[in-house]
Amino acid sequence: MPTDLRTTLLPAVTAIVKDAGKTLRERYTTHARGVTLAEVVGEIYSNDEAVLAVMREPLLAARPGSQWVEDELAGGALPPGEWWVVDPAEGNINHVHGMPDWAVTATLVRDNQPILTVVHLPLSGDTYTATAGGGAHLDGRPLTVSAKADLGAALIGTGQARPGESTDTFRRIGESVTAMLTAGLVVRVSVPATLQLIHVAAGRMDAFWQFSDVRSGLVAGALLVAEAGGTVTDLDGKPWKAGSRDFLAAAPRVHAAALDVLSPL
Repeated sequence: MPTDLRTTLLPAVTAIVKDAGKTLRERYTTHARGVTLAEVVGEIYSNDEAVLAVMREPLLAARPGSQWVEDELAGGALPPGEWWVVDPAEGNINHVHGMPDWAVTATLVRDNQPILTVVHLPLSGDTYTATAGGGAHLDGRPLTVSAKADLGAALIGTGQARPGESTDTFRRIGESVTAMLTAGLVVRVSVPATLQLIHVAAGRMDAFWQFSDVRSGLVAGALLVAEAGGTVTDLDGKPWKAGSRDFLAAAPRVHAAALDVLSPL
């Protein structure tokens, strides 16, 4: 991977994402905001608009010729070229409910493969970064996935990708959680995906799966886990890319066992 990604673009993107994180942190309260659905949705959109206002143009300027994915909940393959897949408030639903599990993410995707990502957690100040071929890091320290080989000893996660999933997707989520509760040690069901995937990349969790193709929740974590030595596939066992219909990221020694549990569902 060209060194300009690591030496020039990554520092620039990290600065932009951290700056955007200041905006999101200023909007944070420790109490829930909104009672009705309309009020909650309004708070979510307000967060997105405020943060995008300080990161969209700087990111586009940092990578001339890059394009912007407008819908953060969109899935499917992207057209050829380089695209910014950004979540200005990853875990927005947590943010507006006064919970601490949220972040700002920016990922550069080239021909449906993530090649650079920054995930910043404004409350803790932690910043996770990765470039294709350049490794994954937490504040400059290398990340390495878990060495576990027994799925029965594994801490595994999943979650709902977006509101209003299909009934079939909800059924698959329920059945897969039941199956993994039997096969694994402990299963976490929470949102957002990225906040679980950084734990997989850091070796704190052992696997994460999702029945979804929502790009903004997966591209950052996919690159972090892969660059930390993990295995990232769809549930057919094929290499994952933006547009894959489902997702599994795991420590390499438990990946096959997790795939055996999930692929029949």
